[in-house]
Amino acid sequence: MYFNSTALAIDPGKEIASITASLRKSVRETLHRKGAVLGVSGGIDSSVCAALCVKAFGANNVLAIFMPERDSSGESLRLGKLLTDQFGIPSLIEDMTPLLEGAGCYRRQTEAIQLVFPEFGPQWKFKITLPSLLENNRLNVARLTIEMPSGETKTQRMSYNAYFQLIAATNFKQRTRKMMEYYHADRMNFAVCGTPNRLEYDQGFFVKNGDGSADIKPIAHLYKTQVYDLARALGIPEEICSRPPTTDTFSMSQTQEEFYFSLPYHTMDLCLYALNNNISSSDVASVIGLTTEQVERVFADIHAKRRATLPLHLSPLLSGEVKEISHR
Repeated sequence: MYFNSTALAIDPGKEIASITASLRKSVRETLHRKGAVLGVSGGIDSSVCAALCVKAFGANNVLAIFMPERDSSGESLRLGKLLTDQFGIPSLIEDMTPLLEGAGCYRRQTEAIQLVFPEFGPQWKFKITLPSLLENNRLNVARLTIEMPSGETKTQRMSYNAYFQLIAATNFKQRTRKMMEYYHADRMNFAVCGTPNRLEYDQGFFVKNGDGSADIKPIAHLYKTQVYDLARALGIPEEICSRPPTTDTFSMSQTQEEFYFSLPYHTMDLCLYALNNNISSSDVASVIGLTTEQVERVFADIHAKRRATLPLHLSPLLSGEVKEISHR
């Protein structure tokens, strides 16, 4: 297969028409719901999904929920409101901080961080990062960075226990947000719209029973590059279109590249596309400006993430056969 930098090019208008038709069929005919609820973060994926739902159901049959908590960036709420104002989408704000405090999210995070930095205290900030995939002799070990109130930072490799405890505590954020989305979906007879793109879906960049849960996932087949193409065709505000993908999960600002993918999304997209279409690492390297060895390292990381995150995609495992009952 011929491969070049335009391999991910799509016809945005045709894709928008196809997705909106699929949304109407899935929500109205299969799920028997009136519209869609989704969490809006001010990022490109939730913005595109919201705009697609407006095209499919009309703005009055879409509800956007802003769910900030104490570590959220104020930019997320501002940009989210910019999106809903432009498309006329009804919205509401649910402050998740009290719910997360009640679940012990922040306390459990602090306990995990103190396994690495015992001095970590109130008003300090933190984030998790991974080394670049392009580094030689790279060890895929998470590093914790803390920022003191003075602005001084420290970075240290994380132990197995500290990393998993910190991730487990942080996952309260995605799971409580999804609980809130389903509350509003149930009361309005709406479906819950998930917002993962293909890169996130394939590589397990979501929390099971958190942001991984949804009734519909309209852009899971689209590479992130293609989502940006749809955004501009849909008229998403340019300020959102030009914003780098962020996690908005930890108290220090952080890109998705730092936290999970270790490469810019457009490079990861092309590598994932190439791997999915059996394109050689040498052909990919000549197009994206990396060495063959670096591309092979990316391919290996994609395979590793697929293996590690497979359980996130699985339905509950049963010990005995359950005969399916027809619902017709």
